[in-house]
Amino acid sequence: MTFDPLQYAAAVCAVGAALCALTAVALLRRPPRGVVRLGAGVIAFFLALALLAGGALCAVVAVGVQGYRALTREELAATVHTTPVGPQTFEARIELPDGSEANYRLAGDQFAVEARILKWHPWANLLGLHTAYELDRVTGRYVSLEDERQRPRTVFPLSPAHRVDLFAWRAKLPWLAPLVDAEYGSSTFTRGDQPASYEVRVSTTGLLVREVAPAG
Repeated sequence: MTFDPLQYAAAVCAVGAALCALTAVALLRRPPRGVVRLGAGVIAFFLALALLAGGALCAVVAVGVQGYRALTREELAATVHTTPVGPQTFEARIELPDGSEANYRLAGDQFAVEARILKWHPWANLLGLHTAYELDRVTGRYVSLEDERQRPRTVFPLSPAHRVDLFAWRAKLPWLAPLVDAEYGSSTFTRGDQPASYEVRVSTTGLLVREVAPAG
């Protein structure tokens, strides 16, 4: 099993919350013998709530980052093979580093790949959180703005549906701010009107694309 510091932290918080809750019940269920006993019970109760909240936060983030890949340097995110099949229409075969691949028929002169990138505050690195990325979608793109406005558009998802979408939660839940330093989208595009192969790479500054070899 892969060691996940976030899951470990969530489990520790849950156990701590349970112990504090039991302590609080033991102190408060009997008639208090003094202010000290009552105060200790109240403190244990609020400590249990704090640990429970911390454990919930760790669990939410652990689920939310599933599907994201840790980014520590420039690395290969996908290989795209393009094959024209008609005027302003081409097929894009996308190979991912895990060996999976998919074929999409795109309308346009170029293909564009978008990714979502999460950057965490330095202290969150202690929990195993590092800058991470996830490919989001691939779209067809026209060179002409007039074509972009009037001609058919094609877009396909590259990421699975998330049980917890940290991008959306970050905008709605300010208590995630102490963890998330920045979240942003990055996009790169190049021509798709010729048989060619491209490497889509991701670095700490965003996506980039390089032609590696003509198809065939």
